Amino acid sequence: MNATAISSGLALMLAMVSPAMAQTAQSHAHHPAAAAAADVDVPAAAKAAVDVAERFNAALSSGDLATVGSLLAPDVLILESGGAERSREEYLGHHAVSDAAFLKGAHRQLLRQRARTAGEFAWVGTESELHAQKDGKPLTVQSTETMVLKQTTDGWRIAHIHWSSRTRR
Repeated sequence: MNATAISSGLALMLAMVSPAMAQTAQSHAHHPAAAAAADVDVPAAAKAAVDVAERFNAALSSGDLATVGSLLAPDVLILESGGAERSREEYLGHHAVSDAAFLKGAHRQLLRQRARTAGEFAWVGTESELHAQKDGKPLTVQSTETMVLKQTTDGWRIAHIHWSSRTRR
C-alpha cells in the first residue's frame, strides 16, 4: 500500500470514526462514561437514518464490505482529503479496503453528533476522535463526518459522505 492510499485510508477511517455509528454501541461498550459524555442531538425522526450511519461505520470497522455496499446509494459521492469517489463501486474498489484495514484495530470516541430530517433526506454530522497505532506508536485523529441519506423503498441509503480529519498533536 502506497503512502497516498494509507493517507486516504487513514483520513477516511478517521472521518468514519466520527459517526456515532459504531461508536455508541460498539466502541463505548467498554467506556460507558465516554458515551455518556458525548453531546448528541438526534430527534426521533432522525434515529433511523443515524442507525444506518452507525451500521455503515460498524460494518466498515469490521471489514464487512458487503454490508458497507448495501448501505450506500449506487451513485454515492464520497469527498475526502480533496479527492472524490463518485459511486459505490468506485469506493468499494478503491479506498474501502484500506479504510477497513485501518479501522479494524482503532477505537472511536464520539464527541458530538447532530442529525436532522427533511422530507426524503436526512443528514448526520459527527465529530469524534480515533485512537489507533501507527508504526507502533499511539495515534489520535480528530475526525468530522457528514452523511446525507435518502429514503428509498429499501430504507435509508447513504447518498453522500464528507470526511475530514487531522492528527491531534
